[in-house]
Amino acid sequence: MTKHCSRLPIAIFLMGPTASGKTALAVKLYQQLPVEIISVDSALIYRGMDIGTAKPDSYVLTQAPHRLINICDPAEPYSTADFCRHALDEMADITAAGRIPLLVGGTMLYFKALLNGLSPLPKANNEIRIRIKHEAKTTGWAALHRKLQEIDVRAANRIHPNDSHRVSRALEVFLVSGNTITEMNKISGDALKYQVHQFALVPFNRFLLHQRIVRRFHQMLNDGFENEVSMLFARNDLNQDMPSIRCVGYRQIWSYLAGETDYDDMVFRSISATRQLAKRQMTWLRGWPAVNWLDSEQPDTALNRVLQVMGAYTG
Repeated sequence: MTKHCSRLPIAIFLMGPTASGKTALAVKLYQQLPVEIISVDSALIYRGMDIGTAKPDSYVLTQAPHRLINICDPAEPYSTADFCRHALDEMADITAAGRIPLLVGGTMLYFKALLNGLSPLPKANNEIRIRIKHEAKTTGWAALHRKLQEIDVRAANRIHPNDSHRVSRALEVFLVSGNTITEMNKISGDALKYQVHQFALVPFNRFLLHQRIVRRFHQMLNDGFENEVSMLFARNDLNQDMPSIRCVGYRQIWSYLAGETDYDDMVFRSISATRQLAKRQMTWLRGWPAVNWLDSEQPDTALNRVLQVMGAYTG
């Protein structure tokens, strides 16, 4: 958390696992505080991916606009560095207007990178990227992943062999800098120059979150989630290894549409993957410093707690 300094502008982080009710709380805060909402979600950036991402509907977005939603096509790459650059621009714009950035979402890597600063990775090198892509056409991405395994075991273990974008980037970083991407990621950039008030909306009862995840996924199916993925599946510029299609739910329905699994197994895998995502998000949050904990099953109490904390800064 940024050290207290009255000269620093104020920002609010509202974090939490999937299905914890962050959007609903953010809308209530928008109605009672001089805030503007910035989405911190690696899935909400994609256009045409609305149901499975639990994207706020048009009515909610009219009542409480969210920035950094619907900014990419699912075929376009989008990195943590892209997010940080866009988020900082939006935060500066909101602060200049005399309001407070309210950053809401569950992509904890985005929050961490924004708060602590990105590692100083080298900029994209088109010449090397073209060389890597040419080698991939000749030998295959599996061979390049094996090469990465020899250079950077930790990165190779973290990156799926079919994730060509991340394999390419890890090799590019090494070829440009002489350092592995794992080594480079240990170096932090500039910390966020804001006085940040951090809140985590979490279920104090994990069983209730699991129930909510099951209900929400079945509601997504009733709302046409399968048809939404079918439209993506029909495109010839998307595949299951792309970050957009690897989003929870989309990946499982894609496999079902490809005939790799049956319907019941797809539902089971989707719910399990969502629970695993929530577990990872909770793991991040348990190690997060200087956070105010809010019970997602007590939304009114959570709202009042945020208003109480922020009262001294917005009154």
